[in-house]
Amino acid sequence: MATATDSAPRPVNGDRRIVDTNEYVFYDGYWIRYYAPLQDTLANRKRLIDSLTRRAFHHTEAGINTPGKSLELAREAYEHETDPERKRVNAAMLAGALFNRATDLFTSIVDLGELGVQVSHNNELMRECSDCFQEALTLGQQVKHHSGCEGIDEVWGEPFKAFTMPVDEFYKSRFVKIAQSMRDIDLVADCMIEVFCSSPLFADIKDLIVDYAAAARQTAETMKKDPVIFRVWPNFVALGEQLDAFKPVLPDDADQMMRMRVAYGRDLIQEGRRLIGYIAGARVPMPNSTQGYIDKCKRYKKASLP
Repeated sequence: MATATDSAPRPVNGDRRIVDTNEYVFYDGYWIRYYAPLQDTLANRKRLIDSLTRRAFHHTEAGINTPGKSLELAREAYEHETDPERKRVNAAMLAGALFNRATDLFTSIVDLGELGVQVSHNNELMRECSDCFQEALTLGQQVKHHSGCEGIDEVWGEPFKAFTMPVDEFYKSRFVKIAQSMRDIDLVADCMIEVFCSSPLFADIKDLIVDYAAAARQTAETMKKDPVIFRVWPNFVALGEQLDAFKPVLPDDADQMMRMRVAYGRDLIQEGRRLIGYIAGARVPMPNSTQGYIDKCKRYKKASLP
């Protein structure tokens, strides 16, 4: 949705409203599609943690989804590795094993609950589950996004938050992160428009960037279980493909320097498109990558556009 406007009463975080039968909640300058929290039961919490764990592995680097039963092997390899670069990867693999061990333990706790066996928060199983989540969260600083851009601690920390926080509070934290993601999407898109669309060669791409950013915000706010995803996701992908396909029409007398600058500008536009896609998909901000991209575009602009 569009951000708040000056003509409307100024909303505050947590305000909700209905637009075209859909409910939205306001956080940090953005109206976000609202989804009601699950009832706070062990079974629902397990489903939430399982979903968040799969999501964490989906958006992070390959090879770190270590089975929980391999935890001791993963820890031994991490402790004995001395090369810094390889040790970082071992740390990520250990974090993955800890996450999977925690979800395995929580599954056992839920299964016991369904059999009528109540497991208290002070139970050894519950304490070990919490310890695994906590250590995985700490090691998560070594885990990178699958693009290699940067770590995304927010995604990695969500299963632990879902374990420790009341479900409704966890949902509130997600809305905040989605608002921050929308902010980063807009920062990247605004930078692309400012840097490139002042040039006649790239002016025609402005509307496409605006539409792609809007589609990215909608993708970030839409849960996969919502049937509207079958309209939202194809639109987002198609607009991204159009951005990638854009080719400025060079004048016949363009020299080699102009051709090189335009080619690099096109590469930067595609890089911005990918970054927006990463943020929308992960549904968390990527501040380091966002600032790095903006700085790169500023250096390009200083070299003067054709």
